[in-house]
Amino acid sequence: MLLIPLIGIVFFALTGHRADTGKLNVRFNAVCLAATLWLATNVLNRGAILSADRAFLIDPFNVYLIVLTAFVGLTTSIFSAPYMAHEMEIGKLTEQRLKLYYSMYQGFMLAMYLVLTTNNMGVMWVAMEGATLATVLLVSLYRTPESIEAGWKYFILCGVGIAQALFGTILLYYAAVQVGDIENSLLWSILYTHADKLNPEVLQIAFVFMLIGYGTKIGLVPLHNWLPDAHSEGPTPMSAVLSGLLLNDALYAVVRNKMLVDGATRSATAGYLMMGFGMLSFLVAAFFLHRQKDIKRMFSYSSIEHMGMMTFAFGIGSPLATFAALLHMTIHSLTKSAIFVTVGHAAQVAGTQSIDNIRGLIKTQPSIGWGLLIGTIAIAGFPPFGVFTSEFLVLLSTMHSYPWLTPLLLLGIGIAFAGLFRHIHPMVYGDKPEGQMPVKANLWPVMIHLALVLWLGLSIPGFLANWFSQATLLISGSAPL
Repeated sequence: MLLIPLIGIVFFALTGHRADTGKLNVRFNAVCLAATLWLATNVLNRGAILSADRAFLIDPFNVYLIVLTAFVGLTTSIFSAPYMAHEMEIGKLTEQRLKLYYSMYQGFMLAMYLVLTTNNMGVMWVAMEGATLATVLLVSLYRTPESIEAGWKYFILCGVGIAQALFGTILLYYAAVQVGDIENSLLWSILYTHADKLNPEVLQIAFVFMLIGYGTKIGLVPLHNWLPDAHSEGPTPMSAVLSGLLLNDALYAVVRNKMLVDGATRSATAGYLMMGFGMLSFLVAAFFLHRQKDIKRMFSYSSIEHMGMMTFAFGIGSPLATFAALLHMTIHSLTKSAIFVTVGHAAQVAGTQSIDNIRGLIKTQPSIGWGLLIGTIAIAGFPPFGVFTSEFLVLLSTMHSYPWLTPLLLLGIGIAFAGLFRHIHPMVYGDKPEGQMPVKANLWPVMIHLALVLWLGLSIPGFLANWFSQATLLISGSAPL
């Protein structure tokens, strides 16, 4: 699984642009998806898998994220092939930059797989930094002044943030060497097994730095400023994988560290911090949805809102809240990546990303108009789509554990709903501008994603519920590794 994208990086960097480059990128991601499904089958049948040298760990928590990463990576690559070809046809890209795009796409996927599979907390940090470097090159791909500015903003803010995570990792190492084997002190499986022996004060300080560092990658307020610019100035396929995958992996890193802090302190300190940052991000992003004039920036704030809700739910820490957060991670990735696919084509149809100038999509190209409308309905939490189910579970767990926070949660959901639909309605149903023409679009990945989101809202398959249940027990400390 790790070797395939590594080969892809070298292959696309050396071969240059070809007529079938987009299809080859799809094939690389399809083989990766097959490998992850085989891996998931082994975990479901045998339980957690630890490699012989203990360098890699696959357990119920990360295995479903691995499959989700491969699936979204594949469907986004299917969409990106005609999209990027169109971008080159209209002169926004050269062959050299298109070669860079496909090489860095595989580099990003490699970094995501490594974050999820490594058993070493230091390697996890390195992989997250690798994802930053790959996406910086994707954000600035168009080489416009705005995209270069967004790339530098992303690089500097996330570089500073990831430096905080590095200091937290150093503190984690310091706590670990006091009680165990120096050589294996950053192995998560060892840390988790002996968490009760670690210095709780040092672990609490380390978690603050981890939350700030990885929280920058999640887009938690007030560390979120890079995310709207990166979404709006980079190519749309990058926005789809950035919002659908990178934010999940950063949250995964925070939760892994929270599990260690919970085991060391036997307190809810880490959970309270996550709840505070999560609720703040959720509410601020909901208000900022109303102020946006760029369609990709608007949906980037929607991503911040939903990542805030997930962080808040993981912070609550109850089995119901954890289950809801895991379900929401899955559904949000599927829905938001589908939305960005339609947003990309909508911008191509209108020739702009300005919300005020995108009009009459259903009249110009019904598949794009309906895709954007249904995707927005799904992400806003309308039943029977899965976002409604996961948000309802988060609401129930909040009412049970912290009932005084329930009004804030309902307020944020209502404000976000209003912010989305005040903009979407005229874009979809407004008068069609003169000269607006349809574009070549591959929207069946959108239909698959939205069908899955609908299915998860009506009924969660037994194998997926089993994954979530096992991961919930592991995260809450109710089950051994």
